[in-house]
Amino acid sequence: MSLLQVAAAHAGQGTPYWFLNALTIVKLSGEQTGGTFALLEETLPAGRASPFHLHHNEDESFYVLEGELSFFSGSDKIRATTGSTIFLPREQPHGFRADTAAKILILTTPSGFDAFVAEAGEPATELRLPEPREPDFARLTQTAGKYCIDILGPLPE
Repeated sequence: MSLLQVAAAHAGQGTPYWFLNALTIVKLSGEQTGGTFALLEETLPAGRASPFHLHHNEDESFYVLEGELSFFSGSDKIRATTGSTIFLPREQPHGFRADTAAKILILTTPSGFDAFVAEAGEPATELRLPEPREPDFARLTQTAGKYCIDILGPLPE
């Protein structure tokens, strides 16, 4: 059995991706944590919304560093502002929308979502938001399936 090594990611460090019109930085990957969790930092433009989706493997916790977001889970709508923490358990459909420009931390337990972001996104060549473009939902849905994530459609209103 191998022991895990200490891992650290300081400001400006991590592996950056352009993922669904956001800048997503994998601060600590499942590879670094022995699969126990992954920590991602995401910078979102106002109006950016995730698809409504369901994780079969991971729970997600969100911490709002800056901005305002709306989280949707089942019939619940939760408004989150700077300093808010949201927990969304696996096997519950959910999604979120940035109501203003925002920056969040996403903690997934166990890891796995970080590998999905790496495969579904593209390496960011600069630490900035990507040029906006319509996501390829067929590719996203196929890739998500490999990571036991179901893409269910657009967010509820």
